[in-house]
Amino acid sequence: MTSPAPDASRWLPAFLAVALIWGTSFMFIKDALVELEPVYVAGYRILLGALTLLIFLFARGLRLPRGLRLWVHLFVYSTVATTVPFALFGYAEQRVPSVLAGIWNGTAPLTTLVVTLVAMRSERPSRRQILGLLAGFVGVLVVLGVWNGVGGSSLAGQLMLLGAVTCYGIAFNYTRWLMKNFELSPLQLSVGQLAMSTLQLLVAAPLIAGAPPSPLSHSPRVYLAVVALGVFGTGIAFALNNHVVRTAGITTGSMVTYLPPFVGAVAGVVVLHEHLTWNQPVGGVIVLCGVGISQGLFVRLRPFSQLGGRKRVDDPVERHPAGDGARTAV
Repeated sequence: MTSPAPDASRWLPAFLAVALIWGTSFMFIKDALVELEPVYVAGYRILLGALTLLIFLFARGLRLPRGLRLWVHLFVYSTVATTVPFALFGYAEQRVPSVLAGIWNGTAPLTTLVVTLVAMRSERPSRRQILGLLAGFVGVLVVLGVWNGVGGSSLAGQLMLLGAVTCYGIAFNYTRWLMKNFELSPLQLSVGQLAMSTLQLLVAAPLIAGAPPSPLSHSPRVYLAVVALGVFGTGIAFALNNHVVRTAGITTGSMVTYLPPFVGAVAGVVVLHEHLTWNQPVGGVIVLCGVGISQGLFVRLRPFSQLGGRKRVDDPVERHPAGDGARTAV
């Protein structure tokens, strides 16, 4: 027998909220950069996100991750999962519109697939994955507008965005390894990750950008941007997305990654009045189609009903004894 489909009212509001929060993050990064150096935007964002998730952690009766070996891995993991990519997004948005940052963020599933195929050479890519990667590569060329020539500040910014999403590709594969080899929930992993990133940036930010300006010197708009990025974008959005995964299933939860590029494009054009050339949204759509192809979204799925009472791929996630759908969610 198959499990009944979950009531959309239980997960759809959280799903849409996550798409809105993550999609507008690129706009808020642009706002914060008016008065803050990119490394400090990343630092404040990560610190507020860590504090927010700590509240969720203790509210669910969970503990911080334990074990020196695990914390050493969390230090390395946090470097590629948050510290470097969050800083790169800030430095990139000093050179390119927030719209482009949102479009590039949508390529993360493709960079994840590339890293997986390179790191795990025993896994041979399927024709579907190869087609998806090729489509994504074409989409990236369209976003760059290679027929006009590339160079200058815009190219530097887009290379930084490529570096950021490549870090995400490494981090997603690292996540799978950590969840397989250590007993911890996704919430514990995120708290440990953000705690390590906070420590890293406490040391690195003054060395890179000098002492931070006085908090009293910031305008209300910058305060709003930093709170939106940290509390909502890096804290609450995670908790909401975790709720979607546990309630509606992994496949539904992963679909939220398709919406932020479009939300970011609308926010950048409408709120920030950024200029958008035709090739950027067209290339973004091609990239997302490549992601969909590589993940099999355009292929007829197997029937949900399977022999022996096996569950559907998209059944709601079973709860881990620690409180989260730890093993199943990953």
